[in-house]
This record gives sequence, structure tokens and C-alpha cells, in this order.
Amino acid sequence: MKNTITIIGRASAGALLGAAATALIAAPAASAAPNCHPDAVAGTVSSVTGAASAYLSSHPGANQVVQAARTQPRDVAAANIRAYFTANSQEYYELRGILAPIGDTQRQCNVSLLPADLASAYSEFMAG
Repeated sequence: MKNTITIIGRASAGALLGAAATALIAAPAASAAPNCHPDAVAGTVSSVTGAASAYLSSHPGANQVVQAARTQPRDVAAANIRAYFTANSQEYYELRGILAPIGDTQRQCNVSLLPADLASAYSEFMAG
């Protein structure tokens, strides 16, 4: 759960879209499977970003802890995020489900949609 800090607290929707744009440049367009077409990958990132933003907007407690994490030292932010999502495990699993298509797309299309620091945090968050 500490990765939520890095994934959500440190990354904005713009950062995710920027990372996707970088991945799309490197993604092979002509020989890619249909679901790996750059437009499909961008659509996945856009959809996940929108869903995560909407989810946080409708869950003020999660949104508050994630927003606060942006300005906190990493260890403090990690502890706060972990405490919140441990106490609200249903929200953790819901948000984890929302973020899952990023990893699915990365695996299926053999592309990296997140910068290295976010990729590591994402992997840890998704692992629980």
C-alpha cells in the first residue's frame, strides 16, 4: 500500500498521460496486437486516470490522504497511506482494481507506461 503514495500521491493524471505518450513513441505500431495499438494503450491510460480521479473525488478520505502525501516526506506519506488503506481495505481493493489495467496493458503489450520510480511503486502497491 505504500506504493499508493508514489503512484497516486506523487503522480498526477498529467504524469500518467505523459508516461503513456513516451511509451507510445516506443511502442511498435504496425506489428502490435490490436489491443496494443498506440490508440488503445492511450485509451487505457486515459480511462484508468479518469477512473482513479473520479474514485478519489467520491472518496474524500482517500483523496485527502493521497493529496496530503504529495507534500509529505516519503516515510510519513507511506505510513499515512498504509494506515488509511489498512483501515479502509475495501477502498484499497477498489482502487487496486481501477489501477489493474495499467499492469495488464504493460504485460500484454510489453511496454512500460510508467517511469521507473512509479513502476516500482505500482508493482508494490498491486502486490498488496
